[in-house]
Amino acid sequence: MRLNSPQINLITRACMKAAKRLIRDFGEIENLQVSTKAPGDFVSSADKRTEKILIEELQKGHPDYGILTEESGTINKANVSKRWVIDPIDGTMNFLNGIPQFAISVGYEENKEIKCGVIFNPVTNELFCAEKGNGAFLNNSRIRVSNKKKIKDSILVTGGPKQASKNKEKIFSEYVRISEKVSNIRKFGSAALDMAFVACGRFDGYWQRELNYWDIAAGIIIIKEAGGFIDIFEEDIKFPIKKNVIASNSNIHEELKDLILKKDIE
Repeated sequence: MRLNSPQINLITRACMKAAKRLIRDFGEIENLQVSTKAPGDFVSSADKRTEKILIEELQKGHPDYGILTEESGTINKANVSKRWVIDPIDGTMNFLNGIPQFAISVGYEENKEIKCGVIFNPVTNELFCAEKGNGAFLNNSRIRVSNKKKIKDSILVTGGPKQASKNKEKIFSEYVRISEKVSNIRKFGSAALDMAFVACGRFDGYWQRELNYWDIAAGIIIIKEAGGFIDIFEEDIKFPIKKNVIASNSNIHEELKDLILKKDIE
């Protein structure tokens, strides 16, 4: 069984086409042009090329839809009710260092709600997808979040902070506080794949600050449709694209939220 809606099929075709060139670029990293967006934050010619292919393919299906994408910003601002949210390479640092932990991430948003999404790692050929009301899948198999009952037995995944972060002290203190309450914490370098791995039960929970909306758009619906819980917390109204995220299975979610929000857990 797999999802077969027009939106999912369009996103999947776009991802597959973009992935062909991305895999070639991954084998020729030394030839890519790389520039710096901010301290510790890089963009390569592969990011821009992948984004271009995705936009072209998605616009073939719906030229009137809006687009929010990492490298180009907002396209077709006239349509904000229906738009694609694109991260051409989530995990660019991994990609540029030859680490096969990165993904193409595309979500479809309608009236400010993510309706479906795809996260695709072209190296492992793992395609995570979900659609509201129709479940979440890894390739053709249905996926569910883990059933871990206690936070002390849980394995979490997180990310950050980047070099330019203004919240390093808060992020590091949070990490220490949480590490004392859980079994283990991993850091893989791709928010999209971190969320996908929670959705399929490889990790029990995920949290991270200072994410962009395109980092998490597809992951939001995949986790929800896999039976997980997700919260956006401490939002900054001045920077609405920036998001702080908590996601996990239902058993540990409230306790994880309490830990992150500095409440005492006995």
